[in-house]
Amino acid sequence: MEANPRSTGRLPAAFLTPGSSSFMDFLSGHAPEMLPGKRSLPPVQGHIEAPHGTTIVAVTFPGGVVLAGDRRATMGNMIAQRDIEKVFPADEYSAVGIAGTAGLAVEMVKLFQLELEHFEKVEGVQLSLEGKANRLSTMIRSNLGMAMQGLAVVPLFAGFDVDKEKGRIFSYDVTGGRSEETGYAATGSGSVFARGSMKKLYREDLTEEQATTLVVQALYDAADDDSATGGPDMARRIFPIVTVITDEGYRRLTDEESSGIARSVLDRRMEQPDGPRAALL
Repeated sequence: MEANPRSTGRLPAAFLTPGSSSFMDFLSGHAPEMLPGKRSLPPVQGHIEAPHGTTIVAVTFPGGVVLAGDRRATMGNMIAQRDIEKVFPADEYSAVGIAGTAGLAVEMVKLFQLELEHFEKVEGVQLSLEGKANRLSTMIRSNLGMAMQGLAVVPLFAGFDVDKEKGRIFSYDVTGGRSEETGYAATGSGSVFARGSMKKLYREDLTEEQATTLVVQALYDAADDDSATGGPDMARRIFPIVTVITDEGYRRLTDEESSGIARSVLDRRMEQPDGPRAALL
């Protein structure tokens, strides 16, 4: 009689010889109930109140891309958390900013990180940036059932393309539809205001320092008009998370760096409350 792998403490052979470079495919075959989109939910009546992440922005510059997010999570008309983290590294050359249902979004990011790490270990090479964007699209699509019940996750994905030697930005809708953005992008409740701000300030020849300042300006403008987006909190020392991805890899600005940019923006706003002026022509 063949021994039960569980009783002997040994892993099944299938666990040691995965047939796919996709961790999600592997999990679907062996433990589908662990995938967020495969879980069965009880019948729901009315609106579900859950913490939501809000505004994420991204800007490209010659040599890389900047991805940033505010720190506020809301639950209805209440502030659920003031210092939530919404921007995470996906791997060495890419990052994800989350908007939507916070708990599911963080879980999706962790699964995405495992997906990319699994591919690299199985194949011995990193997935291309285009491939990473497609994998994330598939994960969002698998969450469609929950999205239809109000538990949507809409991330912003950015990274440095080592083949094309430039920063790139990808946005998504709740069905997993993917679009590559040119220059700048925003998602979340304050995205319409952040995008309008970036539209007037963006230039193709931005330096890294100017790009990081631009995203903080955009988040400030979003917070100015969107109650769900949190601006820099000087009293609590809570500042936007700002990350930079170049050919040297992913880097998150230190608290001192991000607070310095935020303070400079705030000081300038004391003179011009509506922010920098763009030329008419």
